[in-house]
Amino acid sequence: MKYGICHLSIVPLRFEASDTSELVSQILYGELFKVLEQRKKWSRIRLEFDRYEGWIDNKQFLLINEEDYVSEKNRPTQLSADLVEVVSDKNKHLLSIPLGSTVSATTYLKHTFEGKTVSGVLQKEKLIETALLYLNAPYLWGGKTPFGIDCSGFTQMVYKINGYKLLRDASMQAGQGEALSFIEESEPGDLAFFDNTEGAITHVGIIMKDNYIIHAHGHVRIDRLDHSGIFNYDKREHTHKLRVIKRII
Repeated sequence: MKYGICHLSIVPLRFEASDTSELVSQILYGELFKVLEQRKKWSRIRLEFDRYEGWIDNKQFLLINEEDYVSEKNRPTQLSADLVEVVSDKNKHLLSIPLGSTVSATTYLKHTFEGKTVSGVLQKEKLIETALLYLNAPYLWGGKTPFGIDCSGFTQMVYKINGYKLLRDASMQAGQGEALSFIEESEPGDLAFFDNTEGAITHVGIIMKDNYIIHAHGHVRIDRLDHSGIFNYDKREHTHKLRVIKRII
């Protein structure tokens, strides 16, 4: 088995071994993964954090040995806490990194970071504070940063920054936590899931107080939530049909 670490700011994870293949997720600075298959130009990997799999360009990561992989995996995780931060290498070259990057990896990568960090498990009340940092971030299928993010990437990153683990896709996240029967039972930070006409869960958002929801739809925005689903103020109509509310924390 081979192992890798992301030493760049944002690296695309693709469905197939091609630059034109669908973006299924992104790998942020400092993330670890196992290399499941290696070809001349591409590698199929499995991320350590959520076990998500995809293809990555061999020029966009560093191979590391198993001992270093285990050491970094067990190192207390520190994540960058501002929208954009900077790390510098031994030559003082700068690299911009997005919110939620694993800056505890700077020791192994011999980089320098002097910005604001967050670590450990935070109180549930902090989830909404973190979610608001992403407000107005444009929607990007497979995205996980303030420069482009999808609905489940948004919920996963908000939870990750606060010390909690969510799986990558909305349908996967819907299998986590405890189902609630009514919106009235929900608390800020709970997740609301929405399905399509075929009954497949395709959307997720974070519940706020007073029946509001923050979610990525066109951009990260705040809308009303009721028993039917999400009411979009701009369109003056319901855009998503509520399926289930889950309490993760």
